[in-house]
Amino acid sequence: MRVRKKLFVALLLLFGLGVPGVIWVITLPPATPSYAEVVGRYRSSDRILLDRKERPLHQLRVAEESRSLEWATLDRISPALITAVVQAEDRRFYVHGGIDWLSLVSAAWRNVSSPEVRGASTITMQLSSLITPELAPGRGRRSLLEKIRQIRAARQVEAGWTKARILESYLNLVTFRGELRGIAAASRGLFGKEPHGIAGSEALVLAALLRAPRAGVDRLTSRAQGLAKLLRWPENPTRIRATAERAASGLYYVSPVADFAPHVARKLLTGTGKQQRHSDKVTCTIDLDLQLYAAEALRNRLFSLRSQNVQDAALLVVENKTGDTLAYLGNDGVRTTARFVDGAEALRQAGSILKPFLYALAFDRRLLTPASLLDDSPLEIPVFGGIYRPQNYDDQFHGLVTARQALASSLNVPAVRTLSLVGIDPFVSALQDLGFRDLQAPDYYGPSLALGSADVCLRDLVDGYRALANGGMYQPSRLTFDPIWEPARRVFSPQAVFLVADILSDRESREMTFGLENALATRFWTAVKTGTSKDMRDNWCVGFSEHYTVGVWVGNFSGAPMWHVSGVSGAAPLWLEIMNYLHRDRPSRQAAPPPGLEQRETRFPDLNVVRRETYVQGTESTTVKAVASTAAKRILYPVEGMILALDPDVPPSQQLVVFEAKAAGDVIRWRLNGKRLAADSPAARWHPKAGKHKLALETSEGRVLETVQFEVR
Repeated sequence: MRVRKKLFVALLLLFGLGVPGVIWVITLPPATPSYAEVVGRYRSSDRILLDRKERPLHQLRVAEESRSLEWATLDRISPALITAVVQAEDRRFYVHGGIDWLSLVSAAWRNVSSPEVRGASTITMQLSSLITPELAPGRGRRSLLEKIRQIRAARQVEAGWTKARILESYLNLVTFRGELRGIAAASRGLFGKEPHGIAGSEALVLAALLRAPRAGVDRLTSRAQGLAKLLRWPENPTRIRATAERAASGLYYVSPVADFAPHVARKLLTGTGKQQRHSDKVTCTIDLDLQLYAAEALRNRLFSLRSQNVQDAALLVVENKTGDTLAYLGNDGVRTTARFVDGAEALRQAGSILKPFLYALAFDRRLLTPASLLDDSPLEIPVFGGIYRPQNYDDQFHGLVTARQALASSLNVPAVRTLSLVGIDPFVSALQDLGFRDLQAPDYYGPSLALGSADVCLRDLVDGYRALANGGMYQPSRLTFDPIWEPARRVFSPQAVFLVADILSDRESREMTFGLENALATRFWTAVKTGTSKDMRDNWCVGFSEHYTVGVWVGNFSGAPMWHVSGVSGAAPLWLEIMNYLHRDRPSRQAAPPPGLEQRETRFPDLNVVRRETYVQGTESTTVKAVASTAAKRILYPVEGMILALDPDVPPSQQLVVFEAKAAGDVIRWRLNGKRLAADSPAARWHPKAGKHKLALETSEGRVLETVQFEVR
């Protein structure tokens, strides 16, 4: 039924309008766009990232179907190329109205004998096909009706466009060779030049490519030489052939404007991140000068660590006041082991780098003051699957230390004790408030969270330390100047943050672990912390000055351990170099103490020292003594809640458990389930028996020092 209706309509048109009228109706072309519309919808295959001063920072290809670069206006295109193209494609371009009738008649006459003739399409006719999808050519030659539609479209273009705009648009939209579309991509891809630099043999070859984009060297050379004769250009034939060989080599490379911030470019110029961009140029917060300096410093640092099995690094610099990211290096570029891995966003084990947040929380909750005494002695904590025994970096214990010394010198046992005071749930909640992503539920972590068993990324760490620099107010850093930005929120009090920053800048308190002279010591005020993960797989150094927060990660993307590299020897020297560069002509001073803090001259009888300490009002003290505890005398083994298993293959009489205690020279006694054991020494032997048991450690006078409960199965 539908076929009959179509036939009826066709017959009606034929008899009602006649053959010319039918042809006129069915060849009516779609409306052609204006010059402004064509330029407006043009998109380069590459987008350019500009730094904060509008300087090219990175060029990234985002479209795969063809290579087309920025739109080249006619005044930026070589006059020699324009002349060669007009001569090759449409020598009467400036005098016809879109259709060269003389060429059409000549083409029709030679259509059978010359396979290269394409219907004598003018530049305007070709442009109409390029800007109107409905007129795009198919695989074969156009039919007569299609040709008529193209002619009519060309007349529309000529009626609304100037000749200059027609030629400019044609040169920007036509394909020259392979994937190279437009004169900007062709001139850079084939000859490594800008369009205004094309001359002589290069102009001839480019013009010759328009008729035969896939031509070989001989054919391309012949066309270009013939064009030179028509134009009467004195070009050397040997030079023309050499140019044709280069164009036909297939080695097309459009050199990027810049290649300095690949990971930022992928975030901002593609649709893979939160900040998808549609503009060909995007301005970011990066400072090109700092980015280049940091990249060179990072390469030099990695070179010096190669012999210690260090392959990769990442670096971030953020301005404290604005949150602008001034430098962003996800890796070492082409020298890295994994070029596309973004070390600033990669999750790695934190190590000691989280300790400042733990102490800030303890100060905020008034559980500790910087003068509080903590016990840095062997500690055993029963955990699922065994016993957790935290060790210090230097495998030494220092006895009683202040909280200031514990944080500044990054002592591990005091940090674990601090976590037991604060609680794992509140600490995880504080980290989440600081913007740390990908954290597990609190019950996933144990006491090792104090020493950085969580996986974090450098970007979150820098944002967290920037909150310390900004008085406890957290706000994520940014890469663009977008007005819509997450508002700041308070995580810690200004008083707690001031105390932490003061401790992290205290060289004297840091001396216990790092000495007075190290890569953390600057000639201007800074607060800094290092971290090293298990088996030396990750090095961290993050710190801030009055104006900037700088974070560095050093390690291997493969997860391989480094050889004898700690945070202070691996990441810290790079951190110091960047900080020195940032403050080469800008001072950095410690912030004034916020209201609510008091200073007191404080005596520490147990340490035999006196020092001036800062306190939150209401917590100050003039004398700090160690609380009477089991610090000097205590049970080392077994620990509270331990479960011991009897070996069924060994007779009970041959199995032995040794109770161990730490004593300070006094006589001690053991009591098990209320019964005194024979041994009065720090080590007592016992043949285990199944059941639950209570072990007590007493003085010779019978005063109980400590008790633990354990079970034998």
